Amino acid sequence: TAFMSYKAGMTHIVRDVDRPGSKLHKKEIAEAVSILEAPPMVIVGFVGYVETPRGLRALTSVWAGHLSEECKRRFYKAWHKSKQKAYTKYQKRWADASKDGSPMAAEIDRAKKYCQVIRAICHTQVGKVKLGQKKAHIKEIQINGGTTAAKVDFVTGLFEQEVKVADVFSQDEMIDVIGVTKGHGFNGVVTRWGVTRLVRKSHR
Repeated sequence: TAFMSYKAGMTHIVRDVDRPGSKLHKKEIAEAVSILEAPPMVIVGFVGYVETPRGLRALTSVWAGHLSEECKRRFYKAWHKSKQKAYTKYQKRWADASKDGSPMAAEIDRAKKYCQVIRAICHTQVGKVKLGQKKAHIKEIQINGGTTAAKVDFVTGLFEQEVKVADVFSQDEMIDVIGVTKGHGFNGVVTRWGVTRLVRKSHR
């Protein structure tokens, strides 16, 4: 249903316009297009939501037994001077539980029993994009189709696995895109709102 990607750059394409009534109908135009780089995303958990009269409420979340370093970096402001203890106790609990049987069984059963909406917690592999950034972006992506139990089993089966773009979208499929800009901090009015500066000769 969704996927995260990074803008790699732009180029242009020439395409035929199919717009009856327009002057450009059946003619070719050159259009600017953005190229997105989409390294495989990793599924590291899920969140179960209950429908209440006030909207959805998060009931429970289950994380995978091993989180990668780039995912954990997201939970810290300064990774290098922290003790990097995030999820260490959770991993220990997971390891102990997996010796006896299935880990986090209670939470998973609870999700199957009460939840209506299941969303997978996914993170990007930002190290595979040449950005210089090491902190992964994390997102919840909703899982649709089938019963709640089937959704939960589907997600838990995908824990710590890579999901490629091709698994989510097919070629030539129409999709919606939401962009997140790189911030520009405190900027003046020209950069911020695009107003024009006065011409050099307009005043003396």
